[in-house]
Amino acid sequence: MSEYISTSLNNKVLTLFLDRPDKLNSFIEPMANELQQELTDATRNEDVRCVLLTGKGKAFSAGQDLPEVVDKGDNYELGETVRKSYNPIINGIRELDKPVICAVNGTAAGAGANIAFACDIVLASNKAVFVQSFSKIGLIPDSGGTFFLPRLVGLQRANAMYLLDEKITPKKAEEIGLIYKAVEADQLMDEAQAICQKLAQMPTKGFALYKEAINQSLSNSLDEHLELEADLQTEAGKTDDYHEGIQAFLEKRKPDFKGK
Repeated sequence: MSEYISTSLNNKVLTLFLDRPDKLNSFIEPMANELQQELTDATRNEDVRCVLLTGKGKAFSAGQDLPEVVDKGDNYELGETVRKSYNPIINGIRELDKPVICAVNGTAAGAGANIAFACDIVLASNKAVFVQSFSKIGLIPDSGGTFFLPRLVGLQRANAMYLLDEKITPKKAEEIGLIYKAVEADQLMDEAQAICQKLAQMPTKGFALYKEAINQSLSNSLDEHLELEADLQTEAGKTDDYHEGIQAFLEKRKPDFKGK
């Protein structure tokens, strides 16, 4: 049983709560390990067809719990925390063969912000704020920060977010394409759950193939990617979901997708 990650499974939607509210859901190694395991388990669990990631309390996540790494001493290499705690989380989100939706309920700072940006769709409460925080202590954005930020908002905005420690409101984040949507705080979870419930009833096997294509598009040449699209479309055409979608279309009825 997880100590720092609370879970709820309802109608094929698995909600993962970062649950260290007294520390603004800042990460320590056991918490990171638990989130990694929950993401792995979600991949294996056929009852899960969509994952919702959010935080308990007034913050989404303040990023790394700094005392944990400071206590390791001057000779400790920070890259070890990045490799062991955060890289597997980012890979887990991107490689999960189901949609991962993020509901940012409050402050998302440092690694906490970048974990959110790695998700497939991000909604944020109007009480949230996004900030990189790394430059204040002489570090670089990790957890995919230098990878996703320029792709989401462009190099200039990404530079400002890091170099100037620019704080981004949810409204601004939506305007610049950093997130999908900003919503009122009291509507955040209802709207996020509605999206997840909708996705969980859709052809999630096709979503998995789409996610694979998106991931590979970040490094493929055009020719490589066109060929990949053809391969994945062939695979999609062999799924039960595709055949159900076609049959439902011909019979003029609502499809009953199983994610297979």
